[in-house]
Amino acid sequence: MAYVFPNHQRTAINLRSVISPFGFIPAPVVGTVINPSFRPRVEVLVPFNPPVVAPVGFTLNPAFLLRMDEERTQSLIQFMAKEGIVPSQEEELKRKDAITKLKQIVMEWIKKVAWQRGFPIDHIVNTSATILAYGSYGLGVHGSDSDIDALCIGPCFATMAEDFFIVLRQMLESRPEISELHCVKDAKIPLMRFKFDGISIDLPYAQLQVPSVPDNVDILNPFFLMNIDETSWKCLSGARANMRILQLVPNLEKFQLMLRCLKLWARRRGVYCNLVGFFGGIHMAVLTAYVCQRYPNASINTLISKFFETFALWPWPAPVMLEGSLPPLNAEHSLMPIQFPCGPHEFCRSNITRSTFHRIRTEFLRGHDMTRDILRPDFEWSSLFEPYPYTKKYKRFVRIFLAASSKDKLGDWVGWVKSRFRSLLLKLEEVQGRCDPNPTEYVDLDEAVPNVVFYWGLQPGRSSFTDIKSVEEYFMKNINNGYQGSHGRLELSIVDSSQLPKNAQFDYVSGKESKGYWRFFDYSPQPGKPIYSQYLPHYFVGYVATNPVPDYPSAGV
Repeated sequence: MAYVFPNHQRTAINLRSVISPFGFIPAPVVGTVINPSFRPRVEVLVPFNPPVVAPVGFTLNPAFLLRMDEERTQSLIQFMAKEGIVPSQEEELKRKDAITKLKQIVMEWIKKVAWQRGFPIDHIVNTSATILAYGSYGLGVHGSDSDIDALCIGPCFATMAEDFFIVLRQMLESRPEISELHCVKDAKIPLMRFKFDGISIDLPYAQLQVPSVPDNVDILNPFFLMNIDETSWKCLSGARANMRILQLVPNLEKFQLMLRCLKLWARRRGVYCNLVGFFGGIHMAVLTAYVCQRYPNASINTLISKFFETFALWPWPAPVMLEGSLPPLNAEHSLMPIQFPCGPHEFCRSNITRSTFHRIRTEFLRGHDMTRDILRPDFEWSSLFEPYPYTKKYKRFVRIFLAASSKDKLGDWVGWVKSRFRSLLLKLEEVQGRCDPNPTEYVDLDEAVPNVVFYWGLQPGRSSFTDIKSVEEYFMKNINNGYQGSHGRLELSIVDSSQLPKNAQFDYVSGKESKGYWRFFDYSPQPGKPIYSQYLPHYFVGYVATNPVPDYPSAGV
C-alpha cells in the first residue's frame, strides 16, 4: 500500500485511548450503547512526529492554542534565564554607567585636543566627540559576561596615532575605574582594550571629516561618510550594520529574544565562529532579522520554528537580503552569501568552506525537524540546545597544539594562527574530505607551558589519511608568510577519541561569549620616546613605544 506521507508508519492503536493531548475525547454517537469491555483495534497511519492537531471532527479552541503558545514562550524565557546568558538588572545598570562615564571622558578628551590645536575658545566649547555601542551590546543581545564593543567617533582634527592612542590612552589610564589597558595598533581594526569597573571594553576609533561630532550622530547619513579613510570606514561598518538592523526589524523585543536563543543554539551545536568557517555575530543577526521581517506578527515560538524551516530549505547560494536593503551590485561567491544590511556593495565576510557548509546545513535540518511541531506536549527546549556530541560523531581528530613561553606570547601566537585557520581547513578538506573544526579552545594540563589545543573531527570512513606532517609543513609556510612576531610551538597530530584528555568536556559548550586572542602592546613611559605636539610648540603629549610593531590582521571573532 502506498502512503501519501512517506514519514508515516503503520501502528495498531486502541480507539478508546485516542485522547488528544489537549483533553478532547470523542463523544459517542447518539442512540448507541458502548460496551466498556470492547477494545477494537484498527490499523492507521501515525506520523513519527505527530503535529499538535485535534482529532478529526474537532476544532482546537484558539484561546487554548494561544495559552499553549504563551506557556511555551515562558518556558523558553525560563530556560534562557537558567542558562545564565541574560544579564541581571544590576549588571545592565553597571554597563550603562560605564558607557555614560566613557562618553564624559571622550568629551573631555576632544576639548583638550582642540585646546592643544590652539582653536578659539568658542570652537573648544562647541566641539564634541561621542561613543556608539555596537556588537551584541548594541543590539541588546549581550550576555552577563559579554564584552562591550564601543566605537569612539571623533572630528577631523583628532588623529588616531597621536590623539587617540596617546592622549586618550593616558587620560583613561589615569582613571581609577580603568585597568588592564592594552593598545592594538596594527590590526585590521585598531583599538584599545581595557576593563571599566571590571567590564571588558573594546574601543576602536573612527575619524569623520567634520569639525564636531554630535552625540546623536547619524552614521547612516552619507554626509558623515564623505572622504573618510579606509580604517575609519571599517570601524564604522559594525556600528552601521547594527543601526540598520534595528531600523528594519518590526518587533525589537522578539528579535532580541530570538537572536539570544539562536546564538546559544549555534554555540552549543558548534557552528558559531567565523574564523573557522562558521557564522559570526553579524551573520546570525541578519538571518534572524530576515525571519522577523517575513513573519512580523508571529510569536517567538513560531519565529524560531520558521527560522529553521526557512534556512533548512533555502536555495543556497542565493543570497539572504533584508527587506529595505539595496540590492547587491556584485555577485558573491560564498557558499552562504549574506548581504551586509547597510549598503549594496558588501556581503558579510565569510570563511565558510565545503565542510562547514555541510555542518551548518545539517544543523538547520536538525533544528527544522525538532521545531516543526513546536507546540507538541513532549517538546523540550533543552533538546534543541543539546551540545554537539563530537566524541560520538567522530573517532579520529586532528589535534592542533599551540604553546608559547608566556601567557602574553601565547596570545600573540594563537591570534596569528587562528587568523590563518581557513587555509588549514581547506588543506584538510583536500587530503581528507570533510573536516569539522570544533571552535572550542582547550588546555592540555599535562603540558608545563601555556598552551591552547583544538580538536577537529575527521570524516568517518577515511582512516587511510595519516600524513599529517605534510599538512603541518604546508600550514607552517602559510603562517610564516608575513609574520614578524615571536614564534611559538605548533604541532599537528591525529588522535583517536580514546586519546582525548579525560579532563576536557568535549561534548559540552557553555554558550558563553568569548573573543579570539588579540596582540597586546603596552605603551609604557620607560622605555619610550617622548612625543610633543606638532600643533602646539613645547606641549608634551606622552610617550610612545620605540620598538616596531608587526602588522597583521586581528583575530577577533
